[in-house]
Amino acid sequence: MHPFDAPLHYNFSDASKQGDAYDLRQIFDGSLVNEQPALAVTLVDNHDSQPLQSLESVVEGWFKPLAYALILLRQDGYPCVFMPDYYGAHYKDVGKDGQEYEIWLDSHQWLIDTFLQARRTYAYGDQYDYFDHPNTIGWTRLGDEAHPGGLAVVLSNGEAGRKFMEVGPANSTYVDATEHITEPVVTNEEGWAEFSCEAGSVSVWVPQQS
Repeated sequence: MHPFDAPLHYNFSDASKQGDAYDLRQIFDGSLVNEQPALAVTLVDNHDSQPLQSLESVVEGWFKPLAYALILLRQDGYPCVFMPDYYGAHYKDVGKDGQEYEIWLDSHQWLIDTFLQARRTYAYGDQYDYFDHPNTIGWTRLGDEAHPGGLAVVLSNGEAGRKFMEVGPANSTYVDATEHITEPVVTNEEGWAEFSCEAGSVSVWVPQQS
């Protein structure tokens, strides 16, 4: 049996509503993936939690790219992509007050596809976490023999952030697959570099292709 990680979803919902008042170091606190990573199906939203549904607990649109990076690019859990987050959605339904509302859900298809490609190509091997700031967190995956190069992820719920992290290969160039940041980064002799992200955003750094 593999249960849905509802506590993680509620953490995402709280984080999306609190903005930079939310301490991102606590994003996995109380979650199933934190306690039982081999059993957790991680998700951002589903048909019950979306607006006007029975367990409505909205994850605000600005935070969804951050949340999808947190479930798609880490080593633990079985991530699940919600179709309306991928394709978008438009519907009308009745709220708890008896009034009818019209709902529009934005598509995050391009970024989700970017995360999925990075997952397939680079998200292997050891994972190093850098959860040492309330508003900017990051992690790296070092890759393995069959999937060299690894990746680095930085996200912020406040101002633009940066993390000095170890990704593995020395003197190697990395680019932001999300295209939020255009300037490449080069690792030092020990395979470390300073990776950055924009305010309220996420960047996924992968090896530059020759």
